[in-house]
Amino acid sequence: MPTIACFLGIAIQMYYDDHPPPRVHVKYNEHRARFVIETGTLISGSLHARARRRVQEWIGLPRTQLADNWRRMEGGEQMERIEGLE
Repeated sequence: MPTIACFLGIAIQMYYDDHPPPRVHVKYNEHRARFVIETGTLISGSLHARARRRVQEWIGLPRTQLADNWRRMEGGEQMERIEGLE
């Protein structure tokens, strides 16, 4: 499960064997969550409110890059790192 971004202690990952809808997996301390790329909607897990807002803000910035990574993942290609929030 490649980490495609890391910021503020939050790791964003995509899994090669994942299924639609396109999503990212988030790890923050002991918390785990999954978010839909297209909408930034939390679909499972939990994060503190501040971390959740940061992840949703971040998803909105590189949405095209995230979609490109999803296509790479489906094709078994290497995914690219994406810059995180500062």
